[in-house]
Amino acid sequence: MAAVPPVCDFGWKGIDAILPGVDGNEHQLSEHVGPGGLVVAFICNHCPYVKAVIDRIVRDARDLSAHGIGFVAINSNDADAYPEDSFENMKAFSRQHGMTFPYLHDEDQSIARAYGAACTPDFFGFNADMRLQYRGRLDASRREQGPADLRRDLYEAMVKIAQTGEGPREQVASVGCSIKWKDGGDWA
Repeated sequence: MAAVPPVCDFGWKGIDAILPGVDGNEHQLSEHVGPGGLVVAFICNHCPYVKAVIDRIVRDARDLSAHGIGFVAINSNDADAYPEDSFENMKAFSRQHGMTFPYLHDEDQSIARAYGAACTPDFFGFNADMRLQYRGRLDASRREQGPADLRRDLYEAMVKIAQTGEGPREQVASVGCSIKWKDGGDWA
């Protein structure tokens, strides 16, 4: 069953954390904030919604870097229940899709809980002050990749944030698989 995150809580201060990356390094989220902001994307390896758009996520992360916007992806799923989401499989998934941004492991799920992440993919777009300005979809794709000419919602919102510090007031929520919590329940 698809999960839908809540609407953007404009101005919410992003929580900093240090998480292990598939590159073998520890990454502090705040170190990836660019002069134009930061995208924190909750994704995983097995979700059909993520699989449908992972190449577009990689493209948008690359294109946003030209606007001074950092990008990190976090996998918080319970890898015991979903072995495809294990740290070792994250490394392979990152290589397979040519990820040029940090893919981080939130094994204890504390960051997903702190952010209120609801689904994969779930995108949090912050301005340069790490204040939330976007909590919406990548584009109109769902379980299948949409046509190539879809409006790039995340990309356009983040370019606006880089230019003005503020995100669009109208946003369409992302849809995806629910975060796979270790206790089997919701985060709230």
